[in-house]
Amino acid sequence: MIIVHVVVTALLGTGVFFAMVGSIGLLRFPDFYTRLHATGKCDTLGAGLVILGAMVYHFFQYPETLLVPAKLAFLILFIFIANPTATHAIMKAAYKTGVEPWRLGEERR
Repeated sequence: MIIVHVVVTALLGTGVFFAMVGSIGLLRFPDFYTRLHATGKCDTLGAGLVILGAMVYHFFQYPETLLVPAKLAFLILFIFIANPTATHAIMKAAYKTGVEPWRLGEERR
């Protein structure tokens, strides 16, 4: 049982790490597109790892109920499809409305 706790802790810790990196990228990157890229990638992976940690924990803690891990698996699938699609749609809308990408040598806004 200790191995399950170590694996769950590693998944949760890694997921939180990626969520933190995405938040730092949101604050530190110079323009809209790079900020959205950082949050889109890191938040998707971070949320997926946290939910996977919850799924592993529930699967081994309560093996008689498989409905909750199945729901969590569908949630991971939905997040992995919806987050990149939404990020792409937001970036495309921003580009069409005239939001200029940052160029090397320009000052940060």
